[in-house]
Amino acid sequence: MLTVKNISKTYGEAMKYEALKEINFTIEAGEFVGIMGPSGSGKSTLLNILATIDNPTNGKVLLNGEDPHALNSEQVAQFRREKLGFVFQAFNLLPTLTVEENMVLPLTLSGESVRVMKQKVREIAPKLGIEQLLKKRTSEISGGQAQRVAVARAMIHHPQLILADEPTGNLDTKASKDVMRLFHQLNQEEKATLLMVTHDPLSASYCRRILFIKDGKLINDIHQTSTQEAFYQEIMQQLAQLEGVNNEF
Repeated sequence: MLTVKNISKTYGEAMKYEALKEINFTIEAGEFVGIMGPSGSGKSTLLNILATIDNPTNGKVLLNGEDPHALNSEQVAQFRREKLGFVFQAFNLLPTLTVEENMVLPLTLSGESVRVMKQKVREIAPKLGIEQLLKKRTSEISGGQAQRVAVARAMIHHPQLILADEPTGNLDTKASKDVMRLFHQLNQEEKATLLMVTHDPLSASYCRRILFIKDGKLINDIHQTSTQEAFYQEIMQQLAQLEGVNNEF
């Protein structure tokens, strides 16, 4: 479903910095994949390229055979709006809107009818446990609830791929576990395809697969084959082998 072919990214002219070096991987529809690595390893650069926020210097990104980086600016905006969903560490909800208005924002931008928007809210809000919050402002809800709203906004237009950037970074332990259980549920029950950047091994253990990046290179690719606890231990072992990664925790 997602194919990353020989992606490289170089910044600068006189003093060049190669942030990504010939990254290759594929993600099948319905997979839940995490990206991990030390600070400065290239995780965010890769996510920005997949999100069409940045362009690769070399290589291609194909989402169901379509290369968004070959589109013009108007087409890229439409691609991002219709085929991608985003969940950010800082939630990125609009404080002047209600929870419901934040949820339907992608549909509003696409010109969807009010009837359809109301129907989609009725479908998704109970699944995320936020049906009682719909008329509240985002300033009136907790961080964990805000991230649930952000997930709802990312899901409401049924994107082909959901990209999450440190989605538990601003949450306490309980809220983090709640959000990760929610991601796991959406992946299992709704067959959502998720790609998540995280530095947190516990959050990563909810994924089915982890890509490890160091110094702009894809170092390893591991799959969960037994229990979540065993996968957590395997993730910890992999992180320990990455030079300097322990400084992140």
